[in-house]
Amino acid sequence: MSTKHIMPSDEELTAFIDGELGAEETARIEAMVEADEAVAERLEFLARASLPYKQAFAPLLDAAPQARLEAMVSAIPAARPARPAAFMSRRGFFGALAASVVAGIAVDRAMIGVGASFSGKDENSEWRAVVAEYISLYTPETLAGPVPPRDVQAAQLASLDGDLRLQLSPEQVALPDIDFKRAQILQYDGKPLAQIAYLDPETGPMALCIVASDGGPKAPDIEGRKGMNVVYWANATHAFMLIGHAPVDRMTEIADAVRSKISV
Repeated sequence: MSTKHIMPSDEELTAFIDGELGAEETARIEAMVEADEAVAERLEFLARASLPYKQAFAPLLDAAPQARLEAMVSAIPAARPARPAAFMSRRGFFGALAASVVAGIAVDRAMIGVGASFSGKDENSEWRAVVAEYISLYTPETLAGPVPPRDVQAAQLASLDGDLRLQLSPEQVALPDIDFKRAQILQYDGKPLAQIAYLDPETGPMALCIVASDGGPKAPDIEGRKGMNVVYWANATHAFMLIGHAPVDRMTEIADAVRSKISV
């Protein structure tokens, strides 16, 4: 019998990070983190990519931050030796974060090398690195299940409007011979990031990701990240990336098909 854990959902891991789970669920997630490196890596990624550090630590900067932060750090229990390196590094990450605030340093992701804003040259590298880290954890089982009917696809795509101002139809984001699986809004560095996930029957998970951008139009380019191929480009208002395990020629062909249909 297989001992492989089912990957917890992002909602469960986020609730764990925020301390919103009950004792039984917390223990279950902790056990999975200890036993499964993939779970530990995803937990660390979510902890780094979505926490509102400035808001969380703002009250600590108002009065006597050193005493209050020292109390917080003292309350962190010692990590157990059996815990994987990924989760151990997450604890060290928070310790360094608290120490930085004690020293009076303005803490944000850029300062500690976790992320960067979606402006200028950074959006052409940092956000793609974060997406690649996330998608590298996907397996075909992550996206298993039937293809959603068109009305469900349309409803999910409608959720990408709002701050991103993305009005997309299922036909615009359909990829040749590749199954649409879901569309959702994620967050990176406090800004919305649209992810449309697909399952290629030949090469596995694939995703089209979009962020708002003021960096101006950019012609398509290609790079490799986390063992996957990435085609990325930008128009006047948005930056795009298509990431997957398909060969470069096929990824380029698919990206060209998407670009011809999406006019944001």
